Amino acid sequence: MKVYTLHTKQNLPISIEEAWEFLSDPKNLKTITPEYMGFKTLSGDDRPMFAGQIIQYIVTPVFNIPMKWVTEITHVVDKKYFVDEQRFGPYALWHHKHFLQEIPGGVEMEDIVDYKIPLGIIGQMVHPFLVKPKLNEIFNYRRKKLIELFGEFKTV
Repeated sequence: MKVYTLHTKQNLPISIEEAWEFLSDPKNLKTITPEYMGFKTLSGDDRPMFAGQIIQYIVTPVFNIPMKWVTEITHVVDKKYFVDEQRFGPYALWHHKHFLQEIPGGVEMEDIVDYKIPLGIIGQMVHPFLVKPKLNEIFNYRRKKLIELFGEFKTV
């Protein structure tokens, strides 16, 4: 069983409160997801984030095939971190940790995603040319969208 890790960091020129308010609101996930993915929340985004929250989405990650994705928010520490885990969806494992930390001039946002592709060896074979580039594309889009929304971080 091969488990992959995606690790990104981004600095934003906003307060920890503003970052937390935006990033911990499930309604904002659509804003930072590429439009072609057809992201739509079906349920679970009607309350502020809490541990145990189940959120259901429809997403079209590849070949224009819609998929249902169900995640659970398993851990929340206000203005520090939250964890979402896939319960049903396209991955055999999806464990996504979101960390926030105040830094001079803003906030550092760190994401660590541990994931496993289904279909055993076939999944491992398509990972380098299908799954990994798609995830990098999605997180790069998010990086650019957050800069568009909050501005470019300037080193202090």
